[in-house]
Amino acid sequence: MMGLDGGRRLMENETSKARNVGATLGRFGTYFRRNPFGVIIALVLVVIVTWTQVAAPDYIGQAVDCYLFPRAAQTFGGEEVAGSNCWYDANMQTAINGGAESVSAVTPETKLTGLASIVGVLAILFVAGSVLNGLAFYAMSRTGQTVLKTMRQELFLKMQNLSLGFYSENEVGNLMSRITSDTDTIQQVFGFALLSVISGVLLMVWIVIKMLESNWAYALLSLSVIPVMFVATVYFSNQARKAFRKSRQEMGSVNADLQESIAGVREVQAFNREAESIEEFRKSNAANRDANVRAASFTSALNPVLEALGYVAIGIVVVVGGISVLRNEPLLGTSIITLGTVFAFLQYIQRFNQPITQIAVLWANIQSAIAGGERIFGLLDTPITIDDKPGAQPMPEIQGRVEFDNVCAGYKEDQPVLKNVNFTAEPGQMVAIVGPTGAGKTTIINLIPRFYDVTEGAVRLDGKDVRDVTQQSLREQIGIVLQDTFLFSDTVMNNIRYGNLNATDDEVIAAAKMVAADTFIERLPESYQTVLGERGSGLSQGQRQLIAIARVALMNPRILILDEATSSVDTRTERLIQKAFEHILKGRTSFVIAHRLSTIRNADVVMMLKDGQIIERGTHHALLEQKGAYYDLYMSQFRREEEPEASANGSGKVAETVEDPT
Repeated sequence: MMGLDGGRRLMENETSKARNVGATLGRFGTYFRRNPFGVIIALVLVVIVTWTQVAAPDYIGQAVDCYLFPRAAQTFGGEEVAGSNCWYDANMQTAINGGAESVSAVTPETKLTGLASIVGVLAILFVAGSVLNGLAFYAMSRTGQTVLKTMRQELFLKMQNLSLGFYSENEVGNLMSRITSDTDTIQQVFGFALLSVISGVLLMVWIVIKMLESNWAYALLSLSVIPVMFVATVYFSNQARKAFRKSRQEMGSVNADLQESIAGVREVQAFNREAESIEEFRKSNAANRDANVRAASFTSALNPVLEALGYVAIGIVVVVGGISVLRNEPLLGTSIITLGTVFAFLQYIQRFNQPITQIAVLWANIQSAIAGGERIFGLLDTPITIDDKPGAQPMPEIQGRVEFDNVCAGYKEDQPVLKNVNFTAEPGQMVAIVGPTGAGKTTIINLIPRFYDVTEGAVRLDGKDVRDVTQQSLREQIGIVLQDTFLFSDTVMNNIRYGNLNATDDEVIAAAKMVAADTFIERLPESYQTVLGERGSGLSQGQRQLIAIARVALMNPRILILDEATSSVDTRTERLIQKAFEHILKGRTSFVIAHRLSTIRNADVVMMLKDGQIIERGTHHALLEQKGAYYDLYMSQFRREEEPEASANGSGKVAETVEDPT
């Protein structure tokens, strides 16, 4: 029953310290490895596209050195130094190697033809790169959407399996933001941004290799600003990630406030608290704005810093290369820098800076996605406190014997709710549980279907510990009707069928007739096919309860739990509900938390709880004769119900005639 602590740890971990970014990225990688085909296609296409981008500067350099300003091989310091590199045109390279006379013998028509050929190659590279780049983005986007679908499914499955204690400690709006808002931030990256980063990194590495192969000294000088770029990127990205993590948390708070305000709008208006509600939302909304502004300040600062450093790199290329060309001297013992090499390096640096700038622009989305991923994985890593033990067996058909053996339970380790509770309910018995607020009534009924676990002792059904059987086989034989009935935004037919999804329409209608719910259902606009509003809006409380009872009747459970099922309805509606209960309680073990005397009087056993312990037990009349705690409760709370009931039928008994609550 320690699920509450797990929920609290989840929220604390989000705000305590920065997490391992590598681990978060690694978790993303596991999802992509489940869909390798699309990733492989995208990566292959990215490699080809990157090659087209890296090859282009080479062709531009050859256009300058071979056809615009051809330069013959020469000697320097007694050694022959190569002239222009014309690997694209072997005849032109032969002419250059033949000396100045051979170069001058090349006709203008030959140069024009060669130049036109290079322009054609560059055009082909551009078109092919654009088409393949589009295909790569499509493949990656499709794979990214598949990954997101898997993540949402896992999140929903996780939320379905988390214990009720977790939800009592975590706001619904905050949890919903993980499936909606956080996954949306990731969606913005799992496509264009992700592939841009991959292709950008590959392009930069490839360019560095090509520059080093061409002239290592010139390359090192041209790339001397990279360490500064790296330091600036690390600093700003770390600050942005922290800010975006805070932003995601604040967005969760905004969603939580919004969900709570909408769900509780009736209470807000009833107590005239609109101004306070608006102020609370204003504060959480402002906190979210401040977090986003801080994140944007760091991401926006990174782009101009990198752009400025990129211009510095271009300046180094022009100055160093220009001096080497004008002096016609090798640079640091390397080959002489040609004008074509300068043009090629300018292209390399521009192409090198382009992905850096692009990544900087996308960095806001990337950091936000990492922060969103941390929150999602934090939820996925939340331990499930109520789970089937290894080797758990299906629960056989329940006969109805329920035993609490020295049970202790609590929501927190140091705050027990139940203390050494012992009782046995025999098959077919109706057990009423009464006591003051906080005595542990709801805790007892929550332990039977194993919504929580005991901290000591055991709860047994027909001699089997509920922890030794599967939850599904246990809960499918236990019916529950709560005070606050939840109906789905679906047809009346499907709301009742929720108790047994395999039931036919005739079986659903029979269940409704059994509990006398068909009377008002037939008067609805489309009868059983009427679509209900959210939580059954448009129906009275009594009508909602009757649908819930019909749902349980269709389920045909072996054990029935009624948690204050009639405490929110009027006396006439209660009689109708009590009449419905008469049909479904027969032959079933039932536990009733009741605030109405009519329910308690019919119980086989009444248990009086106080401070987590059973202080009295027996029939209604036997407990009254003891004149103990139950007698005091009866005199203060229940006795006043007898007079209206006696007046209703003139005999002191509950009236048999019931009326439709409509």
